[in-house]
Amino acid sequence: MNMSRQNKSILKPYKWLAAFFCWFSIGFLSPCMADTIIDSHGRQIDISTPFKRIISLYGAHTENLFSLGLEENIIGVTVNETYPDQAQEKMKFSYHDDPEKFIGAMPDLVLIRPMIDNGYPKFVQQLEKYKIVVVSLQPATVPEMYAYWLTLGRLTGKQDQAQKMVLDFQQKVAHLQALAQKIPQKKKVYFQAIHSRMKTFTPGSMPIFALETAGGINVAADAIASRNTNIAIYGKEQILAKAWEIDVFLAQKGIMNPIQEEQILNEPGFHIIKAIKNKQVFLIDENIVSRPVPRLYLGMVTIGTLLYPDIFSQLSIK
Repeated sequence: MNMSRQNKSILKPYKWLAAFFCWFSIGFLSPCMADTIIDSHGRQIDISTPFKRIISLYGAHTENLFSLGLEENIIGVTVNETYPDQAQEKMKFSYHDDPEKFIGAMPDLVLIRPMIDNGYPKFVQQLEKYKIVVVSLQPATVPEMYAYWLTLGRLTGKQDQAQKMVLDFQQKVAHLQALAQKIPQKKKVYFQAIHSRMKTFTPGSMPIFALETAGGINVAADAIASRNTNIAIYGKEQILAKAWEIDVFLAQKGIMNPIQEEQILNEPGFHIIKAIKNKQVFLIDENIVSRPVPRLYLGMVTIGTLLYPDIFSQLSIK
């Protein structure tokens, strides 16, 4: 295939945006081809015909597909879907299921993420054995998220909608950043990812992008990624070494971090942390700060409202 061919449809109406993101694939750089995308596992996927019967095995895929207007094309979702409400009406699937269940549903595309590729290779191989197209995607940064949305658009024939989704989000981010520039004294924040293991988020990750867009300063800017993820071990000694710098202690809450505020307040040694002393401890839904979905904007507004209510509390979250 001629590597220089460009997908002309993706260049309309936002040529500059498509030209830039055309060179992004999830996790590495790869030139776009007119009828091909390359997923995070290195699969080369023919997209000359948009996929119409999709099973999503990752909540972010599901949410983004709904955002692209593909409700009728989603024939199955994961067993733990909670958003949007319509997703709960779809047939439920899991990578623990017998492949025969997938075959019986007759999907033309199964969307997964690298965790499934790496942890359940036999399951993926069985789907592919039956000629079911499998695509693995999961961005780690906001630029990769934009590319990921465009990739979903190309897979499903919704390029224009995906481009609009990117631009709408970018415009909202720019507005928040402009508001944040007016903050006279920004607060320093420790953003907890997993309490039981004393982990935080790495610089450049989506949660830290959300924090910084909302005017927060990440006190764990020296955090180092664990196993090429957006999570970093940040031990209690490291946290306590910055105890008097931490104006706000922010923690995501959800499946990854099933935490209660009292656990943070009563954690041995945490009593010396400035935010603990001042009861500036807040929990935020992990689904609006850790997932590559348009609701990341809601996460930014929520963080901004927690940190600077006078500036952010009047913003629309739509």
